[in-house]
Amino acid sequence: MKDLFGKALLDFYHNNYTEDLITSTNISGDDVLPLPYLFRSYSEMPKLEQKALQLAKGKVLDVGCGSGSHSLYLQDKGMDVKAIDISEGAIEVAKLRGIVQAELKDILNETETFDTIILLMNGTGIFQELSQVSHYLKHIKSLLRPNGQILVDSSDIQYMYEDEDGGLWIDTNANYYGELDYFLSYKGEDEVPMKWLYLDFERLHLACNTVNLKCDKVIDGEHHDYLAKIYI
Repeated sequence: MKDLFGKALLDFYHNNYTEDLITSTNISGDDVLPLPYLFRSYSEMPKLEQKALQLAKGKVLDVGCGSGSHSLYLQDKGMDVKAIDISEGAIEVAKLRGIVQAELKDILNETETFDTIILLMNGTGIFQELSQVSHYLKHIKSLLRPNGQILVDSSDIQYMYEDEDGGLWIDTNANYYGELDYFLSYKGEDEVPMKWLYLDFERLHLACNTVNLKCDKVIDGEHHDYLAKIYI
């Protein structure tokens, strides 16, 4: 990967902000991801993220931390937070912003244990495919301390397949409709496409059951999204 995401974060942090990130998927056209949004304060966050941060307790792992906005909020409240991301630029920015524990790491390579693990901004995206969900959950479960919790948000994107009459054009012979190819570009460069998973709550709940985890919906968002709490 070229780490265009990390480059964009670094540009913004160093006051070289001239363009936003452009994202698209195999079922949607270009969309602008404004860089200031990735540096938002608690008051600017959606209610799902605010609720997750309110529920965080003990030692926290922030998975896919990006610029570190969630970690920074928790750290400023005096909490013990570790932030991880697979973007080198993101981790550099998180450290520059003052995150004490920020590490370039894939969640599958994490070995410490935590009281709270947060996966926000469509946290199920890192699972990539429906077939991988149980594998990831099993590993994340191994990182939970007694009475620990996983707080994750995602969306049911079935609405993206609706026609004007409300009918669905989902190919029942194809892969799960939440499995997308995700494309990102920045300043004329294209990132290597990656797989990204949007997971409806029912399927998340089912996957949790298969690895002996409990799963409760905490709150619904404003646009087909939700926050879930997963625990042993």
